[in-house]
Amino acid sequence: MALLPYLKAHCVEAGCDEAGRGCLAGAVFAAAVILPQDYHHAELNDSKQLSEKKRYALRPVIERDAVAWATGLVTPEEIDRINILNASFLAMHRAIRQLGVVPEHLLIDGNRFTPYPGIPHTAVVRGDGKYLSIAAASVLAKTCRDDYMLVLAERYPAYHWEENKGYPTRAHREAIRRYGATPCHRKSFTLLPPQQLSLTFP
Repeated sequence: MALLPYLKAHCVEAGCDEAGRGCLAGAVFAAAVILPQDYHHAELNDSKQLSEKKRYALRPVIERDAVAWATGLVTPEEIDRINILNASFLAMHRAIRQLGVVPEHLLIDGNRFTPYPGIPHTAVVRGDGKYLSIAAASVLAKTCRDDYMLVLAERYPAYHWEENKGYPTRAHREAIRRYGATPCHRKSFTLLPPQQLSLTFP
């Protein structure tokens, strides 16, 4: 099914999505994208439905074609302080704040959202598979976060972040068990099953 170009006609609408919510390490990223209302792209889809190669191929296309786009992030320390749900909303707010064009309506991927001051929103469950602007935001958020995790992987090679991007894979959890947690880990998350908890936090 083709993705829809907008929810509200004749309105400057920004799609918003996040990446990295379920990770054990690293920041959570979000993106906000305003596309032209007549925009169509046959290959643009929810980033989870695309290969890594396709996501990276689409990123410069989105950046070129968008009326405006921006990304925002919330650090692991902030996540631990305000929780991951609020951090996801804050990352979206930071992306929206950086847009060069002020949107009149926000399309949010998910079932809830902390309202952004002065801009109405609509939350859409699985919106990244329904609306082009949210799909575009999902691609930017995912690729920007992956780039960030590749940089961290060079600093902490034992955790294999170049492969798992901070998600709770077996190799990632085994590295945590062997070497402890890094400053990049989210201390408020369950990094290991309870019977394996013997972590150090530098």
